[in-house]
Amino acid sequence: MPDLPNLELLLAVARLGSLGRAAREVGISQPGASARVRVMETRIGVGLLERSPNGSRLTRAGVLVCGWAARVVEAAESMDAGIESLRGERDDRLRVAASLTVAEHLLPGWMVALRGDRPDTVVSLSADNSRAVAEKVLRGEVDLGFVESDTVPPGLDAAVVARDELVVVAAPNHAWARRSRVRPEELAAARLILREAGSGARQVLAGVLEPHGGLAGPLLELPSSTAVKAAVVVGAGPAVLSRLAVEEDLQARRLVAVRVAGLDLRRSLRAVWPAGQRPQGPARDLLSKARTTSRTPGPRSAPR
Repeated sequence: MPDLPNLELLLAVARLGSLGRAAREVGISQPGASARVRVMETRIGVGLLERSPNGSRLTRAGVLVCGWAARVVEAAESMDAGIESLRGERDDRLRVAASLTVAEHLLPGWMVALRGDRPDTVVSLSADNSRAVAEKVLRGEVDLGFVESDTVPPGLDAAVVARDELVVVAAPNHAWARRSRVRPEELAAARLILREAGSGARQVLAGVLEPHGGLAGPLLELPSSTAVKAAVVVGAGPAVLSRLAVEEDLQARRLVAVRVAGLDLRRSLRAVWPAGQRPQGPARDLLSKARTTSRTPGPRSAPR
């Protein structure tokens, strides 16, 4: 089967009646055009052109091949136009799913940065827990996901885009607020206000507390960090939340950070996408913005 550029050259010869003019039209030298024709004739096994001082004309076989070549080139041009249309559709929209912490505290800044480079791209965002975000990416419902769990599900590739820290928080009048620190075993045994199963923060906390007796059953189970924080503020009990979510409340003394001896609650926030399919277009650009504009949460509590 001749290559597409060679078929285009043959069609140009048929239209212009000259190998030299055809060569100039497709942007190659006349010797280069002659070499291409010879390659085609060798591959097909028949002569395609008859050359004379007055120009070049197609042989009978050449006329037949040109008829077929015209349909091949037309189909290729149609395919190219379709692919270009798909690229345009891809670049006009971006579907993102993110864990609630990332969606509330980091994605707005990343999206503003993306809009500076891609003002015409429409971004649709769905916020959910990390497990649901991963499932949406696996099903192809979104182009890019952001999760806060400590593991990446099979079938996904990932890149760290930010660092975060989980903080044990309590109301100022809670007994833990008056202590210098609590032990990991105390935290594991405590009835905490927790996010729902599938939350990245809950998964990370359960993994960290596994050597210390595991995570006890929840005092309350709420669907968002905002709801958990509100319950802690009114004194319902302690919770473990992202520093991104509680930094302002700690500074305003609405909440108190509780140190936990010997427990490292730092974690990574990740972008995820289908394995083997590197993000393209606006998804690639958003990933780049996330990796270069992320801010680190406030002071970390060193493990003790």
